[in-house]
Amino acid sequence: MPELPDIAAYISALEPRIVGQPLERVRLASPFLLRTVQPPLADVEHRTVRELRRIGKRIAIGVDGGLWLVLHLMIAGRLHWRPPGAKLSGRQNLAAFDFPGGSLVLTEAGSKRRASLHVLAGEEGLPSVDPGGIEIFASDLATFRAALTAENRTLKRALTDPRLVSGIGNAYSDEILHAARLSPITLTRKLEPEEWERLFKATRDTLSLWIDRLGAEAAAKFPEKVTAFRKDMAVHGRYGQSCLRCGEKIQRIRYADNETNYCARCQTGGKVLADRGLSRLLGSDWPRTLEELEALKRR
Repeated sequence: MPELPDIAAYISALEPRIVGQPLERVRLASPFLLRTVQPPLADVEHRTVRELRRIGKRIAIGVDGGLWLVLHLMIAGRLHWRPPGAKLSGRQNLAAFDFPGGSLVLTEAGSKRRASLHVLAGEEGLPSVDPGGIEIFASDLATFRAALTAENRTLKRALTDPRLVSGIGNAYSDEILHAARLSPITLTRKLEPEEWERLFKATRDTLSLWIDRLGAEAAAKFPEKVTAFRKDMAVHGRYGQSCLRCGEKIQRIRYADNETNYCARCQTGGKVLADRGLSRLLGSDWPRTLEELEALKRR
């Protein structure tokens, strides 16, 4: 799912292309994309785009008259900048937003249709699509700590809960926790003051790094291939590869459709965290340390 740095990159690429330009037409290839009835979608047509905003992991496009188009890409949704009047052929093409200089096309891979489009009236309509998490760059350490300790949850769950922190998902939470040298399963109410300082700094620094990096790429070319797996990431998507900090192999925890990647040497004091599926399979033979894991591999 596109997260804060990815959404920021989309917005920086879209601003010079559509702000100040009239939205000539909106074409829907999938009626399930639109989740609102009032105001009608046709009401945004022939209105000039005045502003773009990020709301969590959503992109809000404000047009004349106080109307907003809010796009949530979910897991498999992506945006593409195509020539004017681009055809919507193929199952993955869900919608096109036509401007004089080009068409913004929304696609979604796979068979599940989770991406959404809302049409909202006025500033008062925007909170209805905002999960309410704090904005990390508008918050101080005390606000950050208060948000994450509202419930006693694991750091991974807390960082990725949009009601607590805005814009962070599976990929960047892995990177943040590795930078902070903290275990993904540590409970928020167990952190020491110094660990809170590390986590807060790592969150801001990691997101700033990737906002700047992806923003530079978007300035050169529209971000057509947004992905959660980037070769310069420290741990996310790098299971079995060497940690860039200590050289130890990256480990993982798998659950449902998600995977948490971490370095046992840097983050958990050498302890290998239990993976639900393999734990059931191995039972009492589950390796508790990196040394036991290596011994198990040699059997």
